[in-house]
Amino acid sequence: MNCCGGLSRSDFQSLSRLAVPEAVHQIADKTPPTRVQFAGGRCQTGTKTPIIAQDGEGIVRFHQVKPFEVDTVLVTNARFAAFVAETGYITLAERFGWGMVFRGLLDNPNSVPPGGGGAPWWGILNGACWHVPEGNDSTIETRADHPVTHIGWDDARAFAKWAGGRLPTEAEWEHAARGGLENPRFPWGDRAPDDTEFLPANIFQGEFPQRNSEADGWQGTSPVTFFEPNGMGLYDMAGNVWEWTSEPFRIRSAGHEAVIRNEHAHKADEKLMKGGSFLCHVSYCYRYRIAARLAVAADSGGCNAGLRVIYDT
Repeated sequence: MNCCGGLSRSDFQSLSRLAVPEAVHQIADKTPPTRVQFAGGRCQTGTKTPIIAQDGEGIVRFHQVKPFEVDTVLVTNARFAAFVAETGYITLAERFGWGMVFRGLLDNPNSVPPGGGGAPWWGILNGACWHVPEGNDSTIETRADHPVTHIGWDDARAFAKWAGGRLPTEAEWEHAARGGLENPRFPWGDRAPDDTEFLPANIFQGEFPQRNSEADGWQGTSPVTFFEPNGMGLYDMAGNVWEWTSEPFRIRSAGHEAVIRNEHAHKADEKLMKGGSFLCHVSYCYRYRIAARLAVAADSGGCNAGLRVIYDT
């Protein structure tokens, strides 16, 4: 996506009043979720056993973090609706007039043009945004407790500020995701999910992207407390939707390939996302591991992009 421009603040305010449907007001719930407090101290990012080395996940770095609190759950449709109802905020997808949607979620996937860097499983769908995630014939009325989606980086920062918090750094996110364990591969430990029996998170089961067996019960997003939390009580630190961090995407290496990759990330205004989503599968996007990383343009946010808020203490 590229920012549309050309609209004044008053134009955006007028558009927001017209764009907010009654369903948004009906599900709006400003009630903040429970938070978990983390003490400051030494923590790490990265892993000594990288799977996708080109993302920079194999670079182990140690950090000192200050104490912080973090929401136990992803930001829900209901909570984002309260934000929109109170402020009239317009998301990037609403301004652009379209959103990126996984074709497998659509009744007629061939009716939308392809998009997403050439990946055929993504479609550019007119009208798709946070309150109509699969286009104008969809609704979030029955998904109030699901994570909000179609969220760009500026959208995430705006919500976090409204909520009195901010987006996490990579170090804070990984520290929280480990849930008190020393260095697990996943938020629950080292056992890898499978497609039949061990289903600890909302990720893809089957043959991506052709067939989703829905062994975990979900084709798309799931309620934010459906799967078990990690050891510190945080839900969906793997899967469901990707979570924006506060940081630009950068590989912390002086190697030539890293320099070239970082130059591209800077020009494309790519930010760092963590956690994976319901579209991740070991055969395609094995990024629901704690150390995994994803570069996403700041003005992009499809049907699997959301956020979690942290707070300074």
